[in-house]
Amino acid sequence: MSSIAVTPKLTLSDLSKRFKSLPTGVQGFVYATMGMGILLFLWWIGGLLIASNPNTEAFAAFAPGPTFVALWELILNGTLWETIYSSLYRIIYGLFWGIVIGVPMGILVGYFLPVRQVANMPFQFLRMISPLAWMPISVLAFESWDNAIIFLLVMATVWPIIFGTAHGVQRIDPNWFQVARNLGADGYQMLRRVILPAIAQDVFAGIRLAIGVAWVVLVPAEYLGVTSGLGYAINDARDTLDYDKLAAIVVVIGAIGYLLDFVAVKLIKRYSWHVE
Repeated sequence: MSSIAVTPKLTLSDLSKRFKSLPTGVQGFVYATMGMGILLFLWWIGGLLIASNPNTEAFAAFAPGPTFVALWELILNGTLWETIYSSLYRIIYGLFWGIVIGVPMGILVGYFLPVRQVANMPFQFLRMISPLAWMPISVLAFESWDNAIIFLLVMATVWPIIFGTAHGVQRIDPNWFQVARNLGADGYQMLRRVILPAIAQDVFAGIRLAIGVAWVVLVPAEYLGVTSGLGYAINDARDTLDYDKLAAIVVVIGAIGYLLDFVAVKLIKRYSWHVE
């Protein structure tokens, strides 16, 4: 008699072991897909609840279906790209000046104890003021709305960069400075060969925090008299009761914010001394 092969049943433990044996990138993709699937499911449930309630059915366009249809239409007619460009232009300029001001100031605060002692209280005081609280001042100080918004973004980005940079300088081993001096390093060489390589990871960590704060501040800042940008698009969609377009712009804001944060994370890992 011929024997019949019996296929062993896979247990949950076996599946777990097989999954852990997959490359890290594949595991990360699976986890990300699961997370986004859960988010979309909850969004879909929320859309059903809104549509089934007579008091909220007017906002049914917030559901995933109408949102992605509106997003596709925005992509096809080309208006989305101009909207994204306007917001990215402001973010990049605001972040640029935040870095130009924040990194040198952070090095001074971190390296020189008297500067740190003098600047600590006023910097902490200014840091706790919401960037949007500077809106009336920015309107008076700048002729164009664009420059006013960029100023608000600078006020949002400069503090995480200053404190991140200062923290990085304070973490440098003092023996490194002593060795550099013994080797005849001047101030410029000390900055280029010792300080900047040592604080790169902390600077990019501060920039990552700055991007997050600036991206949150951007939308309400673009309510400020401009006729372009993601914040203006949301405000315009709200005024015209175009809720599917409003939700589509929210999706775009989340996607671009995620990509900006992803770039910052890659830079942090690139300049990390402890790469796993």
